[in-house]
Amino acid sequence: MTTQTTQPNKTAVWIQAMRPRTLPLALAAIIMGAFLAAADGVFNGWVAGLAGLTAVFLQILSNLANDYGDSVHGADHVQRQGPQRAVQSGAIPAATMRRAMALFVLLAVASGVALLWLAFGVDRLPYVLLFLLLGAGAIGAAIAYTNGKRPYGYAGLGDLFVLIFFGWVGVLGTYFLQALAFRWLLLLPATSCGLLAVGVLNVNNIRDIESDRQAGKRSIPVRVGPQKARLYHWLLLAGAVGTAVLYVLFDYRSLWQFLFVLALPLLARHGTAVAHTHSPLKLNPLLKQLSLITLFFIITFGIGQIIG
Repeated sequence: MTTQTTQPNKTAVWIQAMRPRTLPLALAAIIMGAFLAAADGVFNGWVAGLAGLTAVFLQILSNLANDYGDSVHGADHVQRQGPQRAVQSGAIPAATMRRAMALFVLLAVASGVALLWLAFGVDRLPYVLLFLLLGAGAIGAAIAYTNGKRPYGYAGLGDLFVLIFFGWVGVLGTYFLQALAFRWLLLLPATSCGLLAVGVLNVNNIRDIESDRQAGKRSIPVRVGPQKARLYHWLLLAGAVGTAVLYVLFDYRSLWQFLFVLALPLLARHGTAVAHTHSPLKLNPLLKQLSLITLFFIITFGIGQIIG
């Protein structure tokens, strides 16, 4: 009688390492920026599409780099309550993961350069240089979150960088690439989008609080403790709603602009679930839940600005 061992499917392992469930959140800022451009009559589908593709490449790069970095620094050990990671489990060798990271750096650069050429052509060199710097910063942030001698994610700065890149840079950059103009008021919906993305990270960090503490990863939940981290979560959700409300009040045209209030019961239900869920494994579905609620919030917000 022979014993058969089942080898993990390599394609499935790579798909899991790329964490496709995080991609809608990566697109949220692009969608918000595209809606704002459409509301101002400057929407460009090709530019928005390439911006979305670049964001997807950057998010996959970030996910692979996170898998690699947490394995190297010890955050992805056997006691961790989240999904098993590819490098830590041995399903993907570290050297192979580094090559995959390099591939997605190249893909993000190629997509980003095509995006800048389409948006600016060759006549707006200062804009091209500015966005090249932003793109380099985004690539660096994606890699440095858990990699290097001093990864900023281990210093508790992940929330700030998520707000910057998933909020301000993503939304305002997408808008500017289409409008070739900037409005300070747009910082409000950009902040709203960014705070919801920080909320997703916060749920992840609450789930991993014990394993992160053992690995020396000083996330905000590790620093303030689980109870205050849940209060912080409520503040993130309230801040996202508040900045959206302020934007509409400053730019009011009709009640349709408040269409995003349809998402408020969902946000309230989610916040209550996070507040009362103490099992790390039971927090996993709440990550996907907030990502989907964020998309619904942004779509209803954007539609409201267009028809308002």
